[in-house]
Amino acid sequence: MQRRIFEEEHNIFRESFRAFMQQEVVPRRDEFLEQGYVSKEVWKKSGDYGFLIPAAPENLGGLGINDFRYEQIMAEEMGLCGESGLLVYLHNTIVAPYFLKYASEALKEKYIPAAVRGESVLAIAMTEPDFGSNLAGMRTTAKDMGDHYLLNGSKIFISNGVIGDVFVVAARTSDQAKEAISLLVVEAGVEGFARGRKLKKMGMHSQDTAELVFDNVKVPKGNLIGEQGKGFYYLMSGLAEERAVVAIWNLATAVHAFEETLAYVKDRQVFDKPLGAYQNTQFTLAGLKAKLDIAQAYLDRLVEDINDGSVDSTDAATAKLICSELQGEVVDQCLQFFGGHGYMDEYPISRLYADARITRIFAGTSEVMKMIIGKSLDL
Repeated sequence: MQRRIFEEEHNIFRESFRAFMQQEVVPRRDEFLEQGYVSKEVWKKSGDYGFLIPAAPENLGGLGINDFRYEQIMAEEMGLCGESGLLVYLHNTIVAPYFLKYASEALKEKYIPAAVRGESVLAIAMTEPDFGSNLAGMRTTAKDMGDHYLLNGSKIFISNGVIGDVFVVAARTSDQAKEAISLLVVEAGVEGFARGRKLKKMGMHSQDTAELVFDNVKVPKGNLIGEQGKGFYYLMSGLAEERAVVAIWNLATAVHAFEETLAYVKDRQVFDKPLGAYQNTQFTLAGLKAKLDIAQAYLDRLVEDINDGSVDSTDAATAKLICSELQGEVVDQCLQFFGGHGYMDEYPISRLYADARITRIFAGTSEVMKMIIGKSLDL
């Protein structure tokens, strides 16, 4: 399907990022899968090429590019090569905006330049063992001690938890419902901070996920992002972009699985003719192709809305719901065409299948997305 949202500079950027992925990441995939994380030198090279936080202003080392299409291109290209370990979109699109939009100039100057260079990997610590989507259940506390906060609690399922250097930590600073949550910046290695288990997962084995523990961590008052008690609103303000970029990666990964399968069924011989020659194969793949194209058109329009400032949270939830569910459908039906080979790790479709299952959970479960969409129906 012809796409019309990109201009020549976007195409040049895509070629550059695709070359980077093919040269620096894809050839080392087995290494990263075995060690359970993408090595820090790859992050540093990402920064050297200008792929990290391009929205950061030039005085902080960035490119000053406020165009979501660049984030879209990177998420697409990661998906199109089956990459699930190098979470550039977490660093760029989910965490960095808390600094760029709400942090003091001092915090920006302290943390953003190193993050742009790839010398510092960003992460967000929000989820806790006893709650997921319900922020009201948060138990991590940051007690006001006058010149600092005393941070205590634990977090779980933290992406970039093993290799992360700077964490935006959501903590309770009062007992007043939504006004209870604040965002604090915590550096790895400070006294009282500890990384817990590196969590073993069904898929996404090259992406590190860990527990974090905060035991009487002294956080300077200057490390508060924005205003105390505004953390809930800050977290909600970035959800549309977060869900959009995740949906983009979901869809691109599904396209990658589809293309892998298309190549396979052309060569695979079943009863003396290619698997692709059977009507069942053609009808199944035709149905998936139609859904992929329609979802792509919706996503492109969503990106346009993000760029012009008119994005609607319901539209972002719709994109996240449709693209994550479609990714699951595509990898499941495509694996079926591989037969027993599809269940073997040596075939990429096996890894794509395992990687896809979490996408209907993170960035908001499919059920939460349906709740958001349902509220918009005014029933």
